[in-house]
Amino acid sequence: MEEMEEELKCPVCGSFYREPIILPCSHNLCQACARNILVQTPESESPQSHRAAGSGVSDYDYLDLDKMSLYSEADSGYGSYGGFASAPTTPCQKSPNGVRVFPPAMPPPATHLSPALAPVPRNSCITCPQCHRSLILDDRGLRGFPKNRVLEGVIDRYQQSKAAALKCQLCEKAPKEATVMCEQCDVFYCDPCRLRCHPPRGPLAKHRLVPPAQGRVSRRLSPRKVSTCTDHELENHSMYCVQCKMPVCYQCLEEGKHSSHEVKALGAMWKLHKSQLSQALNGLSDRAKEAKEFLVQLRNMVQQIQENSVEFEACLVAQCDALIDALNRRKAQLLARVNKEHEHKLKVVRDQISHCTVKLRQTTGLMEYCLEVIKENDPSGFLQISDALIRRVHLTEDQWGKGTLTPRMTTDFDLSLDNSPLLQSIHQLDFVQVKVPATPILQLEECCTHNNSATLSWKQPPLSTVPADGYILELDDGNGGQFREVYVGKETMCTVDGLHFNSTYNARVKAFNKTGVSPYSKTLVLQTSEDTDSEEQTLPFPVPSERLPLRRMSPFSSTLNLQPSFPGRSYFDFRSSPHQLSLHSSLQSLNAPGCNFETQSAPYSQLVDIKKLLAVAWFAFDPGSAHSDIILSNDNLTVTCSSYDDRVVLGKTGFSKGVHYWELTVDRYDNHPDPAFGVARMDVMKDVMLGKDDKAWAMYVDNNRSWFMHNNSHTNRTEGGITKGATVGVLLDLNRKNLTFFINDEQQGPIAFDNVEGLFFPAVSLNRNVQVSTLPLRLNSCCWLPVQRLPRAVQSNRREGS
Repeated sequence: MEEMEEELKCPVCGSFYREPIILPCSHNLCQACARNILVQTPESESPQSHRAAGSGVSDYDYLDLDKMSLYSEADSGYGSYGGFASAPTTPCQKSPNGVRVFPPAMPPPATHLSPALAPVPRNSCITCPQCHRSLILDDRGLRGFPKNRVLEGVIDRYQQSKAAALKCQLCEKAPKEATVMCEQCDVFYCDPCRLRCHPPRGPLAKHRLVPPAQGRVSRRLSPRKVSTCTDHELENHSMYCVQCKMPVCYQCLEEGKHSSHEVKALGAMWKLHKSQLSQALNGLSDRAKEAKEFLVQLRNMVQQIQENSVEFEACLVAQCDALIDALNRRKAQLLARVNKEHEHKLKVVRDQISHCTVKLRQTTGLMEYCLEVIKENDPSGFLQISDALIRRVHLTEDQWGKGTLTPRMTTDFDLSLDNSPLLQSIHQLDFVQVKVPATPILQLEECCTHNNSATLSWKQPPLSTVPADGYILELDDGNGGQFREVYVGKETMCTVDGLHFNSTYNARVKAFNKTGVSPYSKTLVLQTSEDTDSEEQTLPFPVPSERLPLRRMSPFSSTLNLQPSFPGRSYFDFRSSPHQLSLHSSLQSLNAPGCNFETQSAPYSQLVDIKKLLAVAWFAFDPGSAHSDIILSNDNLTVTCSSYDDRVVLGKTGFSKGVHYWELTVDRYDNHPDPAFGVARMDVMKDVMLGKDDKAWAMYVDNNRSWFMHNNSHTNRTEGGITKGATVGVLLDLNRKNLTFFINDEQQGPIAFDNVEGLFFPAVSLNRNVQVSTLPLRLNSCCWLPVQRLPRAVQSNRREGS
């Protein structure tokens, strides 16, 4: 209700409408506000001059806005008319809603008439504050506009629902609480306004004043005002003019301008327009719902953006910190080299100092000894040692002259750090805008096969912003061999010819650009026709004929042609490594719209036609998604466990459409454990019994009885258990959206689960006391069994057509 309030307020005064009138443009105005924004026009623009010139046939003549210059070029508000002697320029004011209104040029004369009955200036025009259309009033003035009684009623109900305490309707600023209501005036008064505006004398003394609460009730119970004709005020509306789209009275039909128009009953048109409005509201309600969901999406995007921003900032900080750490490590290495050079220089200089010190001490001792010898006065004794001393002096002098007095090391460091490449790299450090393209999406509705050719179509994800330069389509050899490229280019559709008949092929596609290659798409598994003479069949989703797929004539040749595509026939699986997503693993006759196995009828032979057989799914267990305690053998067809606790393993094949049945045999059963069989989502818990969470639907069984379990809820205890050699069957009917279990070809309990929708994988939970195997039956990706091989409950249902 609060959101509706703006619809109930006048665009001029900003308050709730009071006596609203309907303009020809379908917008509303308070009667008083309409009078306030009237503007006089020149005599030449009057309705009389228009009619005299034969230029007008309507009661209201819209003005030429270009000639009248109604709008202010500065702020697109309403301005006063200028250039007319009869309408001097007056300043405009802004209403609470931001609409510029024109104050009256002259004070209105004192009158006791209501705004509707008060005379208006001659040749007046009014401009709609919302759509800006202007029109000239005729002689009737504002009385020529119909009153919006419906809007008044809506406002009354809204105010009654909102107002906890009734307020005075005459207070100008802050309305006070009303104390009385006049039943004749239909106005709530506070005490000061009652004494001022409704004195108890004269004609007003006969009015009946009641408490506000009683007045609200009487107002609510008072009869609704009947809308009267604007041309004949004493006549009520009785018919509806289809041409003018307005209610009219009988005098309008006899005397007025509606006499030759088509009219219909007012009540019938009222119901018709109500129905049309309701239908329009339904569409608008859908848009509003979509808008709310879109707002939720945007709010989620805001939260996701904030989370991604925090994550990206943390990544950026980590990367910069890693660069800083690498720089610090390199700094330490360089400092170590500098310290090593420093220690080497000091060692060389210190060794030279030590050597020179010893040599200098020896030289000084020799010099002192020679001086003392020279002081001796014994010639014969001096001559005995003089030759030896002279040789020692010369030898010592020669030793000082062989570079001994030259430094062996310079004081400069011969190291220069070249940091300009690193500084340049730091300055060029920026975010890389180009990324690897997103993984393409295979469009199943446009993929098909025909005879021994296959057409595949793909596209980029809707929100992908990284462009792809091209795509690489790969197919295997139809026998589970390696993938080979069959197409490289920019096209998003390709037809491959020359495939083997009655063969299953795996196809995948990836995108590439200058940065690199995207991951592979999910693998599409498709099967060609059985032989060249098989009749045409079409999948429920054919390829549009207006698109021209790229056609490859052989899967491993280089011949490329552009030819129109055509619908084909096949069975489709959709795989996602390491698991499979089977969209059409059962027969087309079972999965086609309007066809399922329940509608097929007898009789059936020992080997019935393939279209009349139930699809028996074949699969191997998936070691990639299994719990680490699971032990697989026999080419992943047999499973057991190394733990005493229950562990879960899934099948490789997933199902999302059609009817699917598979069986598992109990190879070993010791100490009466309770294994569980059923279906599960890919993200099911693997370390608890199947069915403990909301991602699995299962039947767990011991040697005496069984239960159904989903989301840890146990239901439908049924007598009858399993032993070694027992066979457990699972029937997943995605056409009817239910799941049924069988033990030794007999249905175990009622239908286990309903409303089963989505993608499901066969699932088993067991411990080390149990070992089970899937049936080793296979025909391409699935196995087709005769009716007699199916559980008797399924056979009877099929024969009865139930």
